[in-house]
Amino acid sequence: MTTIYSSPGGERVLREHYLRALRAWPVPAEHLRVPTGQGETFVLACGPRQGPPVVLLHGSGANAGAWRGDISALARASRVYAVDLIGEPGLSAPSRPPLEGEDHARWLEEVLDGLGLTDTAVVGMSLGGWAALDLATRRPGRVRRLGLLCPGGLGRQTMGRIMAVLALRALGPWGQRRAVRAMTGLSATEAAPVLETLERTFRHFRPRTERLPAFSDQALGALTMPVLAFVGDRDLMFDSAESAARLRACVPHAQIRVLPGTGHAILGQGEAIAEFLAG
Repeated sequence: MTTIYSSPGGERVLREHYLRALRAWPVPAEHLRVPTGQGETFVLACGPRQGPPVVLLHGSGANAGAWRGDISALARASRVYAVDLIGEPGLSAPSRPPLEGEDHARWLEEVLDGLGLTDTAVVGMSLGGWAALDLATRRPGRVRRLGLLCPGGLGRQTMGRIMAVLALRALGPWGQRRAVRAMTGLSATEAAPVLETLERTFRHFRPRTERLPAFSDQALGALTMPVLAFVGDRDLMFDSAESAARLRACVPHAQIRVLPGTGHAILGQGEAIAEFLAG
């Protein structure tokens, strides 16, 4: 069994915090558990049952709670399935299959099958954006629309900076705060609850540190579904200018929004995403 937490006590702390967040979820929701070959996957389902489906995939070091600020807009007209990625600090299995190869696309297909979804819109952020792109390039028939926020696998991943920032965590609470703010690009005044959650998470959670596989121009060029992508021009983790340039070149029909003064954490885009999902 993969150990993704620093200690059993740390795992309990994060689980209890997440369960409290789920009890205070802004809209009515169902808690679903989908069996897969990688273990059980937790899915938070909300919005009108007859609405068009959309699957949400959060980033590294997070869970479905990452969508809290946008869920009211997203679930207004869509049936939303916010998935806890495997190997992350949610309620899904701690499994971490290799990022290379088909393991993740196969796992997501099993989740879609378990939810009864032949095809669906998919929206992902960061690691979840990479997973969404991975599914769309390998199984394009299952993705109706593709929404991306600071996605991995496009622009260069700045591993040296990432490792330097992660090293700050060894300096105690001060270093942890500096690391989280540097990684996200958020300030204490604009997103205090988000920063508090992230600081707590990275005290007890061991994130993936390997580089995300890059998508080839050929794979990106085969995408035919509508695509909306957001990148921040101050992203520390990925070269956002390169991400935008590759999408413009390889997916010319994609809508690309470069957000000025924005780092890796892209928040508050629920209304724009909902408009895109409405077609």
